[in-house]
Amino acid sequence: MSRPTHAGGVVFRLTTGGPRYLLVEASGARGRWVFPKGRVEKGETAGAAARREVSEEAGVRAHPIRRLRLVGRKKAGERISIAYFLMAYTGRTTPLEKRRIRWFAFDEALEALRLEKSRRVLRSADRLVWAVLATVASVVATALAVVAMLAA
Repeated sequence: MSRPTHAGGVVFRLTTGGPRYLLVEASGARGRWVFPKGRVEKGETAGAAARREVSEEAGVRAHPIRRLRLVGRKKAGERISIAYFLMAYTGRTTPLEKRRIRWFAFDEALEALRLEKSRRVLRSADRLVWAVLATVASVVATALAVVAMLAA
């Protein structure tokens, strides 16, 4: 499929213990954790749908950073394709749905996700988050070295 039928967000926030990933309890399945996702509405981009679904299902505002992999699966006998986005947490909002949410460390999130396709999406997201953090750390280290040279 060229155009995704659904979109979802892999939302992260940084903590002193490292990145934490947002999961929501699946509708109708207590104790089953999934990424917030839903149908792309007519005239809506996949990125806008991911932002909307994260807000509606989790009560979280998030900024899309990068599109991740497209995941295909069957839902109620229909083939769907889900475009996932790596998204940075920016705040809270009022959810439209009554779902439990939880912020998981990477290893906890891997264990909580039942589907291997979802685990692969999480692994891709985590690699990107750590790559960005490594780049930021390198830039800061270079800037501090320049400041030290100028001060000497």
